[in-house]
Amino acid sequence: MQNILDMNLDQLKAWMVQNGEKAFRAKQIFDWIYNGVFEFSEMNNIPKNLLSTLEKSFRLGLPRTVAKLQSKDDDTYKFLFAYEDGNLIESVVMKYKHGNTICVSTQVGCRMGCKFCASTIEGMIRNLTSGEILAQILKAQNEVGERISNVVLMGSGEPLDNYDNVIKFIRCINMKNGLNIGMRHITLSTCGIVPKINELAKEDFQITLAVSLHAPNDFLRKQVMPIANKYSIKELLGACKEYIEKTNRRVTFEYALVKDFNDSSQLAEELSGALHGLLCHVNLIPVNEIKENELKKSSLENISKFRNILIKNGIETTIRREMGSDINAACGQLRRSYLKS
Repeated sequence: MQNILDMNLDQLKAWMVQNGEKAFRAKQIFDWIYNGVFEFSEMNNIPKNLLSTLEKSFRLGLPRTVAKLQSKDDDTYKFLFAYEDGNLIESVVMKYKHGNTICVSTQVGCRMGCKFCASTIEGMIRNLTSGEILAQILKAQNEVGERISNVVLMGSGEPLDNYDNVIKFIRCINMKNGLNIGMRHITLSTCGIVPKINELAKEDFQITLAVSLHAPNDFLRKQVMPIANKYSIKELLGACKEYIEKTNRRVTFEYALVKDFNDSSQLAEELSGALHGLLCHVNLIPVNEIKENELKKSSLENISKFRNILIKNGIETTIRREMGSDINAACGQLRRSYLKS
């Protein structure tokens, strides 16, 4: 049975016409779903015969909440969701003064193999459909009782490795008859699949592209990111330059600082040189320490020094505020601990 969340409005309109119904019924159904009504029987302006047909033709594929953790330190919620096939993913909701942000997963697991990430340890199980990614937002809104206005594709999985479903998802949440989330309120994070960055640049989206860099040279990057064996930093930065030129959007470079590996002043200078002239922003991240590797977090002193060097060299730089550390809010940690138990 098809998940109705996998359909966009045009597809559902076409289905209505093919099944002898008026096309406008599709918008009515979407209005109910996007306003938190997840049972066809509760859609009281839909004719009974159509409701019966919908129940026979579609399922409304929301995940089941396996765990919901709320941080004692800040307004962060972490969810462990289970899909109908039993696969588990994580979503994180962070509350800010400017609105609520959700970090969604795009795959069950991940095959990219980045050394600092817990979600890739068992590899990738499968892609999520556009509707399954969307369902994380609908379910989380229902759980926290507030609208989500910002979306970050930065949970489990590599979004550009699930390109078609991710693009459909972005178009869906952006549409006025859906969640109506502005493109500039959407961030897509990638480890750097160069051909897909080039493809994304042609979509004419005004989203923010965030690139996991984590080293200023190929020698170091290959030690923590297998993707670096396929695409050099020169190729990656070339794709980012093209993305900036086509979209006129600033690119964010994520840089996880690891003690005695990539946090020296010399490497900060090297990174400054590599990014010189690009319309970009660097987001420094104290690395999330996980049991499965030996990577340790840089000292506050080194993080501060690294930032100051970048700023001195004209690179706009911030340090990411750690949120939800008491509830394993880092990618993959909750799912992994649940599976092990």
